Amino acid sequence: MNSKRVLLKLSGESLSDNSSSISEKSLSKVTREIKSVVDKGNVQLAVVIGAGNIWRGGGKFIERVTADKMGMLATVMNSLALNDSLIKSGVKSTVFSASGVSGFVEKFNREKAVRRLEKGYVVIFAGGTGNPFFTTDTASALRAAEIKADILLKATQVDGVYNVDPKKDKNAVKYDVLTFQEALDKHLAIMDAEAFSLCMQSSISIIVFDFYKEGNLQKVISGEKIGTRVEE
Repeated sequence: MNSKRVLLKLSGESLSDNSSSISEKSLSKVTREIKSVVDKGNVQLAVVIGAGNIWRGGGKFIERVTADKMGMLATVMNSLALNDSLIKSGVKSTVFSASGVSGFVEKFNREKAVRRLEKGYVVIFAGGTGNPFFTTDTASALRAAEIKADILLKATQVDGVYNVDPKKDKNAVKYDVLTFQEALDKHLAIMDAEAFSLCMQSSISIIVFDFYKEGNLQKVISGEKIGTRVEE
């Protein structure tokens, strides 16, 4: 892969462990993986991180719009934690939020974000899309389109996209490459429908890969055939 500008979509769970919503060990691992890429100096990296480690909605006792707003705030917390860890490791990093969180992070501004990327900053996009009813998958696709990312990397706990759940069926078949249309025809749940559609319309390829295997982020960025690539 000769990508110059990459957006990495992380789950909130990438920062957690069984005992803590944000664990030092998990946060350090994510930081090391990102730093290994940044230190190479050949990629502009943006990050969107979810909030499943902190908040998954309030069920029926909290109204959906309110619950989604709480989730967006939780992504700001995760983004601040990652930003702090990156800076301490010597990586230039900054956070933009879709909705203004005065005194904590800057409100998202596309031009500022692109300039920071060009200056070598890791740019973390928090706050989802700023609207309820949309996931952080959709936020990652939206930001990828806005900054004209070459590719969107979806970090998961599996090594790619399969025809069926590989944890439930030992005969599951992994796809190395798919077109957007093939993924749609096969009803493969790669990202939510809005995110997938936006990537397809913007001609942004997606790579789904196992982020939890040490060194995989660097390998994907370097063009090694890891995970599943979805493209036109």
